[in-house]
Amino acid sequence: MRDSTRDRVRAAIDALNYRRAPVSGAAAVRQGRCLALVIKEIDNPYYGEIISAARAQAQLKGYTLLVVSSEGEYDAERRAVDLLQAKDVDGLIVTPVLDEHADLSHLFELKRRNFPFVLLEEVRGVQASLVDVDNVEGSRVAVAHLIDQGHVRIAHFAGPSYSTHSMQRVDGVHRACSASRLIFNADDVVPAGAHLDDGYRCGLEYFRGRSASNRPTAVTCYNDLVALGLCRALAELGLRVPEDVSVVGFDDIGLLGYLPLPLTTVRIPKSEMGRIATQMLVHQIESSEIVPPRKVFLDAQLVVRGSTAAPSHPAAPSRSGRRLSKEVR
Repeated sequence: MRDSTRDRVRAAIDALNYRRAPVSGAAAVRQGRCLALVIKEIDNPYYGEIISAARAQAQLKGYTLLVVSSEGEYDAERRAVDLLQAKDVDGLIVTPVLDEHADLSHLFELKRRNFPFVLLEEVRGVQASLVDVDNVEGSRVAVAHLIDQGHVRIAHFAGPSYSTHSMQRVDGVHRACSASRLIFNADDVVPAGAHLDDGYRCGLEYFRGRSASNRPTAVTCYNDLVALGLCRALAELGLRVPEDVSVVGFDDIGLLGYLPLPLTTVRIPKSEMGRIATQMLVHQIESSEIVPPRKVFLDAQLVVRGSTAAPSHPAAPSRSGRRLSKEVR
């Protein structure tokens, strides 16, 4: 095909918002129908359950599932999305990188071309199907649990800047504090990350040298990995969990059941997320008509285990803090 002809064909495709007709059943298997899941952290067990459920659902529908990790880098995500489209992948499930510098034009381009995709984290301005949980409410319930136990100085080890989930979970801390008599000190939101070494490093830096009267009696964490890293740091500093510091994670990853310290956490229905997202994607691919975006928010559940308890020596809130008088949105 000549370049001029190819250019005219591509222009017509864009003008007509065309995408190739879907193939299903045995024909789909013969032609190697394929879905792709773009995650953000290859070493995070959180994604394992999502991948497993998505793969099982894809296989049930006659598709193969590919998995690619951006490692929290926008450029890597953009290149992966572009490459997967070029390789004739039929649809994408994406956990997008969303820091303040990210150019999300590749997601808008997917929408413009009517390319089937489902998000596992909402992107403002992109009208796309979504499967997620109410992260604000999950975080709020975790902090409320600690407040009910009598904790008045609570820190939060926040997640990476590339995730809106991190901001939402900080928002949940704010809401829990504003609904109580607790005085919230903005310095108690500690930038950490998403990995074991993030929680370990921040735990050492934050707690080292602090007297009992000058440290929080409880910490909520962006995810379970950060919480487990923090627990190791506290142990090395001679602080006991939960006698000296209560710790709460987020996600309820599978390995928690095999650890000597039972971690209180917020459970996300990860398998259900993977299954529903794949069902929604296949429906988009195989529909003869354009499928309007659908948003599904699943419930997060607090799971109370042995890493939280009432503080051994209750203290009054620090006067250096400030009270939040309204919900933070």
